[in-house]
Amino acid sequence: MDCSLALSAVKASQFIVVAKKPITIASRFSPDEQVVLHEGDCLELLRQIPDHSVRLVVTSPPYNLGKSYERRQSVTDYVTFQTRVIEECVRTLVDGGSICWQVGNHVQKSAQSSILPLDILLYPVFANLGLRLRNRVIWHFEHGLHCTNRLSGRYETVLWFTKGDSYHFDVDPIRIPQKYPGKKHFKGPRAGHYSCNPLGKNPGDVWIIPNVKSNHVEKTGHPCQFPVELIERLVLSLTKPGDWVLDPFVGVGTSIAAAVRHQRRGAGAEKESQFVAIARERIRLAASGELKTRPMLKPVFDPKDAGRNLTSAPWHEANSVYPEASIRQLALLEPSVRKRRVAR
Repeated sequence: MDCSLALSAVKASQFIVVAKKPITIASRFSPDEQVVLHEGDCLELLRQIPDHSVRLVVTSPPYNLGKSYERRQSVTDYVTFQTRVIEECVRTLVDGGSICWQVGNHVQKSAQSSILPLDILLYPVFANLGLRLRNRVIWHFEHGLHCTNRLSGRYETVLWFTKGDSYHFDVDPIRIPQKYPGKKHFKGPRAGHYSCNPLGKNPGDVWIIPNVKSNHVEKTGHPCQFPVELIERLVLSLTKPGDWVLDPFVGVGTSIAAAVRHQRRGAGAEKESQFVAIARERIRLAASGELKTRPMLKPVFDPKDAGRNLTSAPWHEANSVYPEASIRQLALLEPSVRKRRVAR
């Protein structure tokens, strides 16, 4: 069978949402529940969870940037609080469970605006608790804040740790299309046979997934929302149906939504009431199969599809033989940038 056709068939069967019924959302944790959404501090929820109960902890904590939902504090105090949360998460993990901590940079509040990568800052906390780092996944996206005094940040990281060396990992549900599905062995006993895995290839540790901006189908009122696909890959590869997935900083419920879409149980905590309300609705939609998401494996949007008005540079319209073309191009720059360019 052609490798690409085999992959399409497998994907179609793996990503069908079976759960299409009303779901009860509990406010306190119990092993008998399907979904728990706690409005309040995450440590309150964590204290309710028994030891060795959770298969996967996946979250994106606040970055200590002073966003509307967090209070900026010293780096020392930030690490102290994160350590308390991480210790509780490790306690709740089953042996062989996984923790995926998705973080970016803390930006120092100073004239220099130096950055502090949070994965580097927090790695010792996990290591000191005996966890094993399996991958440092790079999540690459193409849109975000445009920096003026450094290169614009276009990636964040997911630190995947396991509790012990015997852990669950199934790459098949998250395989991606082969680059050369028609490639064949050219020598040896399998000469002439397809050389690729018909289920697709390992996605590697660089994931290109669009971040959730204003025109994203999943966009809500949360300013730092991560895409369902990012969590789906972790849920599908690191858990089995019926396992608990915990997000101590659940925000608008993306982690729980990803869990229930694939017949896992989900628990999370959020302090902001407006985000809790959004999370509750998204979880219900996910359980009924009505939540709008960007499909897994959907190709990244090609700007050429936006039409010529957006992809044609206006300064290229001028005839290149005329010096006015470069002047016209320069005039489109912001005044501060134009001044620096002229000075050169």
